[in-house]
This record gives sequence, structure tokens and C-alpha cells, in this order.
Amino acid sequence: MIQVLFFGQLKDQVNTPSVKVDEVATRVAELKKILGSMHPHWRPYLSNHSTLVAVNQTIGDDETPLSDGDEVAFFPPVTGG
Repeated sequence: MIQVLFFGQLKDQVNTPSVKVDEVATRVAELKKILGSMHPHWRPYLSNHSTLVAVNQTIGDDETPLSDGDEVAFFPPVTGG
């Protein structure tokens, strides 16, 4: 199982702070596909290239490998001055 967290405005856009995924995903890109299949209205947010991802609190990307028990967080880019 992979625990998926959403932060910032993404949490509002997907209308949940977290979800658990029981399907096996070996990479972040595959997890995005699974999430998009489960929740088609999430696809635009997950495919947005400015959406950031962290795996076990370390910044990653679509090629970051995943293992059972990982925590994956998606969040919008941080802006500010």
C-alpha cells in the first residue's frame, strides 16, 4: 500500500487530503496513472508539470521508484518573494 498526500491548493482541487493505493506502482509516473484511473478528474492536476512530488519526504520526479509502504506527497510549487 502507498499512502498519497495532497497539500496546498491540490488538496482542495482533489477534495481530499490523502488516499491509500493498494495497487502496486513501481514508479511515480505509474502511481499517477493509477490515481488518474481511480479519479479521472485528478488527471489535470497530476499531469501538471509544475506539480511537485516527494517520496518519503524527499523531492522526486516521475522516475522515482516506489515500494510498498512508501508515502508520496503531491504539492503545488512554492512561490514567494
